[in-house]
Amino acid sequence: MDKKFCRNLKETRKICGLTQKQVAQALNVVESCYANWEQGRTEPNIDMLRKLSKIYNVTTDDLINGNM
Repeated sequence: MDKKFCRNLKETRKICGLTQKQVAQALNVVESCYANWEQGRTEPNIDMLRKLSKIYNVTTDDLINGNM
């Protein structure tokens, strides 16, 4: 798992003022699933990555490469 992605995911969520639980609910996944993405245990599929970018109002490239 790309540590840069995990860090970007967590930082973006915090900048947006959201909790892991809120994001998980918006994605219709359990909180532990989302937490695993931030911790690098698992990674979201492309569909979830697109949904994350919409929730955070950033591009998928921003999440992956940290161009925010």
